[in-house]
Amino acid sequence: MIKAKKKFGQNFLKDESVLSKIIKSTPKDDKVIVEIGPGLGDLTKKLLEISDKVVAFEVDLELYGILQEKFKTQIAEKRLELICADILKIWNSSSIIDSDYHLVANLPYYIATKIILKALDDSHCKTVLVMTQKEVANKFIAKHQEKEFSALAILAHSISKPAVLFDVDSSSFEPPPKVTSSVLKMVKFDDYLKVDNNRGIFDSYNEYEKFKLFLRVAFKSPRKILLKNLSTIYEKDKIKKHFEDLQIDQNLRPHQLSTLHYHLLFKKIIGA
Repeated sequence: MIKAKKKFGQNFLKDESVLSKIIKSTPKDDKVIVEIGPGLGDLTKKLLEISDKVVAFEVDLELYGILQEKFKTQIAEKRLELICADILKIWNSSSIIDSDYHLVANLPYYIATKIILKALDDSHCKTVLVMTQKEVANKFIAKHQEKEFSALAILAHSISKPAVLFDVDSSSFEPPPKVTSSVLKMVKFDDYLKVDNNRGIFDSYNEYEKFKLFLRVAFKSPRKILLKNLSTIYEKDKIKKHFEDLQIDQNLRPHQLSTLHYHLLFKKIIGA
């Protein structure tokens, strides 16, 4: 039996009941399903039962060989496209594939946050359904005033409807990790970017990128007051005026301001 490799953060999901719950939560339509880190192919097998096309990315050459043999029929039928690659090295600024897709995966903990952010940035990705470390999942669903609330949650709530569907005990994996996992689902809004004459949350992808920069500045020092963080980049007097206009307490810390008020403040700043 193949052993999980620590350098790839491998923990193979073996619990059939958990696999079935993930499949029940997977969108059922004609879009491609992308899987990152298929491992031994247990989830891949079930995804192929509900989808006409799965694209799976596996970085481990040994596992890639095993998967090629295990799914040689589906590969020959072109229902499964198996790619041996480091996903973060090949994911360019536009998309991982050139068609709309749903991301369904049991993510390695050490790159989970980076992959989720890539998927949020990717306009072709319509749904993110991933298993990750519970504390990571909670950061994406956190609400303002909660200590976990950060730029991650604001981005997630801005362009999707995020939710933790259920937790997964370590005993469901081989080898068992030292933490509890959670299945996180984010269904992205159709209109978060402006298309034709319809106004989205962001007027352009460039504005979306500016908003991410704005959030990085806002949460640069989470324990400091928000006004002080923003003043490191933006003109302090103007920021104060925007706070006054929006009736925002100037002593608030970053996690205390709502997602809506972050958008209102951002629009004031870029419109100034």
